[in-house]
Amino acid sequence: MKCRKCGQPAVVALKRHNTAFCREHYLEFFYGQVDRAVKAYRMFARDDRILVAVSGGKDSLALWDVLLATGYQADGLYIDLGIAGYSERSKEKVVAFARARGAGLRVVSVREKYGLGIRELARQARRAACSVCGLHKRYFFNREAMEGGYNVVATGHNLDDEAATLLGNLLNWNTGYLARQAPLLEASAPNLVRKVKPLYRLTEKEIASYAVLRRIDYIVEECPMAVGARSILYKHLLNRLEEVSPGTKARFLFGFLEKGREAFAAGEEEVQLKACAICGQPTTADICSRCRTLRRAGVKL
Repeated sequence: MKCRKCGQPAVVALKRHNTAFCREHYLEFFYGQVDRAVKAYRMFARDDRILVAVSGGKDSLALWDVLLATGYQADGLYIDLGIAGYSERSKEKVVAFARARGAGLRVVSVREKYGLGIRELARQARRAACSVCGLHKRYFFNREAMEGGYNVVATGHNLDDEAATLLGNLLNWNTGYLARQAPLLEASAPNLVRKVKPLYRLTEKEIASYAVLRRIDYIVEECPMAVGARSILYKHLLNRLEEVSPGTKARFLFGFLEKGREAFAAGEEEVQLKACAICGQPTTADICSRCRTLRRAGVKL
């Protein structure tokens, strides 16, 4: 197997592109895919300050690495969810990554803020752990970006993530989510920051290959709270289709973004946002879901 560009021995084969690359040209391909995503949606400019949400996994650390390697102003944000064992290990990976590159890192601890880890918080609020986790991540993404003067928050969502989300939304006809699913979510209120997904054109395997080639040390195991999540089932189903027909996931997602999303967006009613009476973050209700969840869990606000 030879590199498509130089004819030297290839180190990565890409079935969906029917090609293979050596190390140098694979990295060139990878950077090109991220650059294409950034330009297609005008995610950010060279003078923007970017806050990268990092978990310690391959996707978010690879994204941070790409942005730093290609000259962007990118700091990291790590949210310590207080998951025994897992949070300590993932935080170590993030701190070591930032230190090795001299990059800025903001750290927020859920347990220090609320006196509870995210698992206990969800249990006391009688809500699904992943749902509660998502609420608080979105809150901290926006709050930390606003307080730190960042223009945009970047997350490591990849092609597999986005295709699985799309499949789930279509199976359940979540038209509101379908209308908003895109690699770019503009700030729709003065106290909201733009959110972007620069890795949406790349698969998990492609990102793992990049991490190996760049010697990025990341936490391998999945978040223990994700066990049994429906999204994992959707990923398995899409992987089976991908095995039979390479490129299925890309055609599914990109086709939706190019031809399908607009139809759902056209019928979406404009939502009026207002400041939460407790935390001040944008919400459609008087009190946002995060603050209501904290109240149910008995956390004093």
